Order: sequence, then structure tokens, then C-alpha cells
Amino acid sequence: MQNPQKRMKKSYKILFVLSLISLLISVVMILIKRGAETGPFLVFFFVLLALALRGHQVFKGFSFTILIFAAVTASMFYPAFFTTIGDFQLKSLIVPLLQLIMFGMGTAMSIKDFLGVVKMPRGVLVGLACQFSIMPLLGFSIAQLFGFEPEIAAGIVLIGSSPSGLASNVMAYLAKANLALSVTLTAVATLLAPLMTPLLMKLFAGQFVPIDFWTMMLSITKIVIFPIIAGLIFNRIFHGKTQWFDKAMPLVSMAGIALIITIITAAGRDSLLSIGLFLILAAIIHNAAGYFLGYWGGRLFKMNEKDCRTIALEVGMQNGGLASGIALEMGKVATIGLAPAVFGPWMNISGSSLATWWRDRDPDSDDKETNKNNHDEIK
Repeated sequence: MQNPQKRMKKSYKILFVLSLISLLISVVMILIKRGAETGPFLVFFFVLLALALRGHQVFKGFSFTILIFAAVTASMFYPAFFTTIGDFQLKSLIVPLLQLIMFGMGTAMSIKDFLGVVKMPRGVLVGLACQFSIMPLLGFSIAQLFGFEPEIAAGIVLIGSSPSGLASNVMAYLAKANLALSVTLTAVATLLAPLMTPLLMKLFAGQFVPIDFWTMMLSITKIVIFPIIAGLIFNRIFHGKTQWFDKAMPLVSMAGIALIITIITAAGRDSLLSIGLFLILAAIIHNAAGYFLGYWGGRLFKMNEKDCRTIALEVGMQNGGLASGIALEMGKVATIGLAPAVFGPWMNISGSSLATWWRDRDPDSDDKETNKNNHDEIK
């Protein structure tokens, strides 16, 4: 008899083969001009591929993002299922889901996460300065370069003006970066969001759409600050007493993010069909430039390799969920909300890839190599 481990490996291989068969059927149907009927096969392809990747040590981190692709595919082919249920508008779930996600973020934090400002002041200041300068400027520049419609352009500026998300902390851990600095930067940037995001939107997106600074500030406070405070209080009272809750919240958060992206994709399906490829290209440029400029911004201020990796990930990875919630509060989820929906999955793919590449490179050896090069230049 085969041992359980071998049986699991065989199961993953079968899932992978089935995913390829589903993809092949989809390609054939497109070639015979029956592309409109490929929806179920493409959804099966992504779902089966996501399950198959769970069995691969290197690629299993991509399984959640692949599942999001499955959800997005379903919403593109069958948008009616993801916009309304009877008379109920599914987009009404976005803000409560975000509040639940932010509450979960609060339960995973404690006051000591904010003490990093005192312990690592230079890293925090450099990280925040890069976060709230590089990304909104990039968003504005890319929106102008591509000539997007005003509301789509405002969405790109919005994702650039949002704080970093919890995913950056996971990537920092995988990349052998400074996890403590990453957590502190995420926490502080999130608390600054009610002030900084409306300010940056007013400055850079005001020419695209009307921006009500105070209304946006109150919306972000409602979505972010109150749930995080509630989560911090919950963690303070019940820390270590609700292990089932600690295990469940990450799964609930991932499901919430997937549902939010699906709802927004369905709402903005028509716009995505016309500008989708350009929006994906904009996401790739925005994200890659954020990593690059964040990393070298850290190097400019003589930060070590671990801190530079951290700042790169914090700058390059934005809180797409929060941006989606703000778009909904503005009443423009089908247009302004498109950029967060497209940028979010891409950031997970690129962040995982970058973290995997860095994981195989010792940060201490990179520091030694940099110091040697600097010494040679001085000589």
C-alpha cells in the first residue's frame, strides 16, 4: 500500500493534469469560435490549478491568487450572479467585509507593534515617506501617460494613495526582511490613512473627479480605525484564549478579499472588457516601479539589506481592499473601484515572486557585497 504522502502527491498530479485538460478544452472552444461557452472550463482550470499548487513547496503561495482568478473569471462570464440576489445589491457587502478584515488585522496586532516608531525611527520615517510620495506620484503619472477616463484614472491614484496591506507582512517574512519594521510600517501607515489618503487624493486626483476631503476622511475612519481599535481591544482581553478564532480570521479575510474583488469585477465588467489589458499593464508598471524605487529609496538613506527589502515590499504592495471600500463610499465602485480590483491580485503574484527570489539570497551577504562595492568606489 502507498503511504499517505505518496497518495497526496499523486492526487496533486491528477489535479494538475485535470487543470491542463480544462485549459485545453477552453483553447479548443475559442478556436472553434465558441469562446462565450468557455466560462465553466476556465473556472475549473483555475480552481484545479490552485488545488494542485498546494502540493508544491515553491508555488503553493500562489494558490490563493489563482483562486481569485477563478472568481474573477466567473464574475466576468456570469456577472448577474455577483451583482444582485433578488433586490439585494451585493456591493453593499463590501464595507462590512472590509470592517471585518480590519477587525481581524487589529486582533493580530498589539500596542507593541506601534512602539517600532521609537525603536526604529529612521526605518519608519523613510518607509512612510516613500509610501506616501512614490506611489501616489506614480499613480498620477501612469494615469496621465495612459490617458484613462477620469474615474479610471482616479482609481489608479487611489490605489497609490492607500496604505500598505497585511500581505506585505507575509511577504517580508518570506523574503527574510525586517518583519518587525514591516508590521510597524503597516500599522502606522494604516492609522495615517484617514488623513493622508484624502489629502493625496485631493492633490493628485482632484483634477479627475471631485474629492470631498472630510467625507473621505470619515469613510476611512469608519472602515479602518474603528474596527482596528475594536480588534486591539479584543486581542488585549482574549489574547491566547481563542486559538480557533486566530486560525479562522486569516481564512475569513482571504474569503472576504476574494468576494470583494469578484463583486467589483462583476460591477465593472463592461469597462474591463474595453480597457482591461491597459489596466493590467498599468498595474505591472506601478507595482514594479514601487518595489524598485522603495528599495533604492532605502539604499539612498543607507539602510541595510533587510530594511531595504521591507521598504520595497511596503511601498510596492497597497491595501486594495481599502481602496475598493473608498470607491464604494464615493459611489463609483464600477469605475474608480476597477484599479484596486485589478492591482490587488497582481500585487499578490509579484510580491510572492519577489519574496521567493529574495528568500534564496542571504541579506547579510548582500550587505557585505554592497559595502565592498562602496569601498571599491571610494578607493
